[in-house]
Amino acid sequence: MAGAGLLVDDERTPRLPRAFLTLRRALALAAIVVATLAGGYLALVSFRQDRQLSVGEIRLSVSPGHKGALDIYVPLVDWGARFEAIRLPARLRVDLQTIDRDVVKRVATGGQLDVQAVRKDARDAIATYLRNLILLVFLCGGSLGVLVAFAVRGGATPKLRYTTGAAIVTALASATALATLLPPRGPIDNPQYYAFGPDIPRALEAVETAQRSTRALDQELDAQLVGLARLVTAPANRPALEDRPRLTLASDLHNNVLALPILERTAARGPVFFAGDLTDRGSPIEAELTRRVVRTGRPFVFVPGNHDSDTLARQLARDGAIVLTRTGRLGDDGETTSARPIVTVAGLRVAGYDDPFERQAGENFADRYTRTPDPSEIELFATWMRSVRDDVDIVMVHNPALISTALTELDADPPARPLTILVGHTHSAELTRRPGATVINAGTVGAGGTGNLLEREKIGIARLSYEMEPGFEALAADMVTIDPRSGSATARRERLDEAPDP
Repeated sequence: MAGAGLLVDDERTPRLPRAFLTLRRALALAAIVVATLAGGYLALVSFRQDRQLSVGEIRLSVSPGHKGALDIYVPLVDWGARFEAIRLPARLRVDLQTIDRDVVKRVATGGQLDVQAVRKDARDAIATYLRNLILLVFLCGGSLGVLVAFAVRGGATPKLRYTTGAAIVTALASATALATLLPPRGPIDNPQYYAFGPDIPRALEAVETAQRSTRALDQELDAQLVGLARLVTAPANRPALEDRPRLTLASDLHNNVLALPILERTAARGPVFFAGDLTDRGSPIEAELTRRVVRTGRPFVFVPGNHDSDTLARQLARDGAIVLTRTGRLGDDGETTSARPIVTVAGLRVAGYDDPFERQAGENFADRYTRTPDPSEIELFATWMRSVRDDVDIVMVHNPALISTALTELDADPPARPLTILVGHTHSAELTRRPGATVINAGTVGAGGTGNLLEREKIGIARLSYEMEPGFEALAADMVTIDPRSGSATARRERLDEAPDP
């Protein structure tokens, strides 16, 4: 009877459904994997390492959640350089904390720096940091995963050897992914400079500071050290830029006169080339509001856009601006004063093509723009370009959609040196290099203008360095964007005297 009673009790013992047991095991394994990944992530974001080099002290760290880059920052002067050379969505940060006083004095007085030794020290420092980081990610992730495995053991969970194995395998996979994706790969070039400041694009100042140092240093640091060594930006075979003439390029102010101090400071009493859309309608009130833009450049060169008007163009010409049209420079009376479209500005041969949809006072400044220029307008520009291409250095036109046919013809039969074509209209900063022309769009200097405040566009401005002997040659373009809300600025320097990347 006793045995029978036991049999009845066993038969009545409730059994968990198989699906529930499977779910419970899966949840246990998922918790272990998540804990392992979390432990590795905490190690990744918190581990920092300071290393002393012969030129100063650097701090190495990783900042996940960004486009992969080697990010160099110098807190002492509040600027940095970013190289897109990392495949992991994270930034490998190298912060220059201190600079050795004796090194600075030696370089400043014309002394030599052992570049090879600095290169080796920096490469070793980065390699050591990455090894330590990967090992720490493995240990921290694995340890937290194993702890969770012990915490959930028993009952319907998998056996301990399986759960701890899952933690170790996950930690190993994380470390392997870091070892594969985090170290910088390939050529480290085309830096993006950035800085933080409320008004002036100080990123450009960083560029110039770095370039000046090349007089004392004779080569560029490569591989991982490139990031640290903004001390030695340009290799010796590049011509220095600090003593070359410069132009400031801008467009699309759209009445936002608050941005004019930025344009004026960037120009630094040099020429300003403005590729259209100074206003929204070109009305007399807007012309009066924006006329002080003429004082931002010496001289101020302007080609009308589709948001400008004949009234505005005449007002700017009366105020001393060089207003260009497809037939030549505009006079005070609205008539062209030159026999040919090409005029000489700061020693440069320049031609401008006024926008075919420029507003007219006789039409009450109504919008005449269609979304895309028709083929006839594109062909008219191409015909005009054929008449000036062999005698001009710089061409200004507001809408880049007009130049497609002309670009194709220039590529098929390139001039001795690529023409420089300045455009606007799109509000998007862009630099395109082609066999026959380099097309530069600085973006929108007015951050979209007063009528587009909700679009949160960034201020865009550019500077072009060039030389005139034996003839005009564009050397470099600095493309600058500024966030008008935070004041942070980024700048990218594109060398135009070297072959573009394939």
